[in-house]
Amino acid sequence: MKTFKGALLFLCAMIIFGCNDKKKDAPIIEILADSAVVDSTVYGRCGDGTAMHTLELVTDKGDTIVYTLEGLDTCSNVQGGLFVGDRLAVIGKRVDGLNEEMFAEKVINLTSLLGTWSSLDKKFEIAEGGNVISNTGEPKPYTEWKILNGRLVLTPDTFDIFTLGPDSLYLENDNGIYGYKRLRKDSLRTVR
Repeated sequence: MKTFKGALLFLCAMIIFGCNDKKKDAPIIEILADSAVVDSTVYGRCGDGTAMHTLELVTDKGDTIVYTLEGLDTCSNVQGGLFVGDRLAVIGKRVDGLNEEMFAEKVINLTSLLGTWSSLDKKFEIAEGGNVISNTGEPKPYTEWKILNGRLVLTPDTFDIFTLGPDSLYLENDNGIYGYKRLRKDSLRTVR
């Protein structure tokens, strides 16, 4: 047993000392790919039972969850609208004292998020399957996307979705708020 503990301690020391040459500016996606980060987001489709104050989510597992969107001193952060059949990402919690109803803290319409977005210095397409098609000549082109705990990860950056509308997207991180406009399919030029 002492030999096993010694070998394990030696292995840990080798890993720690072997990691000292890594770059300090490693992309955040490497950290997020770590299995220790648990995604609390529930994914599914907006159901027929969705109304002004409730969201019916048919999850990817086939379950149906009804979320309250407004309540006592609460109002959900819904980005991109609620349209029956659209794919959604929901961060929810149980509300104590109200028959343990589910409350949607944040709702992101993934169907609305898909598309080509442009600003003065960036142009990228958020596509199905986590792909981002971006100009490869940019200093930090986006390559992949996903929602993790209610935040948009556009590799190598992570953002809060400040606003998602039919033709505008505002993303926020520690460096500020970034605004993008949606490019319509009839006005698209190849993003490369």
